[in-house]
Parts: sequence; structure tokens; C-alpha cells
Amino acid sequence: MADINQLDQELNDMILQGQILEAFDKFYADDVVMEEDGTTREGKEANREYEEQFVGSLEEFHAADIKARAVDTDTNTTLSEWYNHMTLEGVGEVEQEQVSVRTWNEDGQITHEKFYKLG
Repeated sequence: MADINQLDQELNDMILQGQILEAFDKFYADDVVMEEDGTTREGKEANREYEEQFVGSLEEFHAADIKARAVDTDTNTTLSEWYNHMTLEGVGEVEQEQVSVRTWNEDGQITHEKFYKLG
């Protein structure tokens, strides 16, 4: 089994450095399921399209920070509490707090990710 603590930290570091699509390509499984705002997207292709739209709408990343992390090696699950401050095209300035819960497979790939908005 891959070291999911190390992989999760590497993924988060890449996102914080603005390498969102590169991180997605590296760490997400072909059959990944992602859930956010009551919507479920299945498969790497559909989820990559969504990520491309998000990255394309980013005008500026003012700040991003991880407030807390947790790792459960018994269930191959990691949690990261995020704070993001960004400007999105057509939306304006946004401050966002959310928790990302990721499930990893034996190959060190994310098979499921769910986002929980805070506040």
C-alpha cells in the first residue's frame, strides 16, 4: 500500500502551487467519483473537464491555506480543511472554506472525493 499521508501532502502542495490539473492527472483514478454541492461526477474524464472549467475561470488566487489535515490508514482516507480566497470570472472575489475527504486505493490513486462547505 502506498503511503497515503505522503501522497496527500504532495497533492495538497501541488494544488497550493497552482498545479491543479497536473495534480489531478497524477493522483486521481480513472474511475474516480467526486461529490460537491449535491452533484456527483463519475469518471476521470468528466471530472477533469470540470477541473479545467474551474481553472479556466480563475482570474487570481489571492490566498490558499490548509488549516488541518487528518489521515486514517485503516480506511485509506485523508481529510484536508481548506481556506481559499480567489477571484472567479463572472463571479468576482470569493472566500471559501471547505473540507475535502479523499479515499485512496492500493495504487495511491484517489477513487472518491467529497467536498463539505463550511460556514
